[in-house]
Amino acid sequence: MTRGIDFRQKEVININNGKMLGFVIDVDAELTEGSIKSIVVAQVGKVLKSLGGKNNITIPWSNVKLIGEDVILVEI
Repeated sequence: MTRGIDFRQKEVININNGKMLGFVIDVDAELTEGSIKSIVVAQVGKVLKSLGGKNNITIPWSNVKLIGEDVILVEI
């Protein structure tokens, strides 16, 4: 299994339309269960503005379809 820290800065692509959504900036995990709930993505071109959280996309873990070396494919 991949550790949460390995997700940071991976490019996130929507497989429904091939659009690049942005880059992973955080992972929401349920520590008591040891499971990942979602990934948080800073939208393309808005990475610097993402510190406030307004331009972030939260993608449920069930929508993550494939994790590659440099890219995460999601279905939204």
